[in-house]
Amino acid sequence: MEIIREIMGKFKIGALVVVVLGLCFSCSDDESDGTTDEVVVGTLLDEDEKALLFMLEEEKMARDTYDYLGGLYGITQFSSIKLSEQSHMDAVADLLDWYGIDYTLRAYGEFENEELQGLYDQLIEKGEIDAINALQVGATIEDLDIVDLQEFIDVTTNTNVIAVFENLQCGSRNHLRSFVGALESANGSYEPLFLTLEAYTAIIEAANEQCGQ
Repeated sequence: MEIIREIMGKFKIGALVVVVLGLCFSCSDDESDGTTDEVVVGTLLDEDEKALLFMLEEEKMARDTYDYLGGLYGITQFSSIKLSEQSHMDAVADLLDWYGIDYTLRAYGEFENEELQGLYDQLIEKGEIDAINALQVGATIEDLDIVDLQEFIDVTTNTNVIAVFENLQCGSRNHLRSFVGALESANGSYEPLFLTLEAYTAIIEAANEQCGQ
């Protein structure tokens, strides 16, 4: 349990990692009826590894984009959500470290994944047009993030990965509400590109969530 206390001290924002490690240590023999597969600490399926590596870079794309656009416009949402995206990266990186998976983080604005690199370049170009377009870029990234995380959650049985991804999703829903709220205050608007209209409306109409609690 000492490792849990260490990480709690290091990552106060994410009860994410604490939740993950708690899952690893909380199961005793008398809590399992033998009907479910239990995650073995130190092992990770190839697909789960790919999902974690992809989400590490997608969260990096969000952080890097918000860092750049925040510098252009000085909009509060970019400066505050950028810090949250860094905590998202830390949570995924922590899980990769826990499983002993190597990863590479390039410089700001540079990505191992070519699709994410192309998307980043397109979003930066759009965000440079004006502040309204920049806020729409923020909403687009969170829209995509929520959908990508759900796709990974739907196909994994690894409870550690699910715990982290569900917490990241919670944060992304709050971020989406924040960007859309800023857009509406600036007489702008956003139409979902990845979420269904029904899912998007449900998120926007709901109150901000307390993630990781």
